[in-house]
Amino acid sequence: MIKIVETEFDPYAEIQAYQHAQMTLRGQYGATGVFVGTMRDFNDGDQVKGMLLEHYPGMTEKQLASVVADAEQQWPLLESLVVHRVGAVYPEDVLVLVAIWSVHRGEAFDACRFIMEALKSRVPFWKKEILADDASRWVAKNTDGYSA
Repeated sequence: MIKIVETEFDPYAEIQAYQHAQMTLRGQYGATGVFVGTMRDFNDGDQVKGMLLEHYPGMTEKQLASVVADAEQQWPLLESLVVHRVGAVYPEDVLVLVAIWSVHRGEAFDACRFIMEALKSRVPFWKKEILADDASRWVAKNTDGYSA
């Protein structure tokens, strides 16, 4: 399932609700791989006090579905859930949830990581940061998945 939301969400409640609703998962999965991304209050050496996350409705969901389909081709996944926030966000707000259910932990970890990294590079989201001095700037590139 893929969801784009404009309001705050609790990633753990989303996982619990989705898992509870999926009757076919009961007794089938041995692992749930989870990534929760939150907004930082800094980027590129500057303090950031807010951000506007924009997307291309329809196209964004289509690209996310393509990313998930690619993961399903590489790993034997039972279910997946991707929730992404758009609109005005602030430091400590949850931006993204990726949850993967699989028989084994390796597939769950690997597919979760793959989806998150592909989301950052292939899916049309645009970020406009509001800096501490109220100046704004568009984020030109996503940070690497590993610290430098």
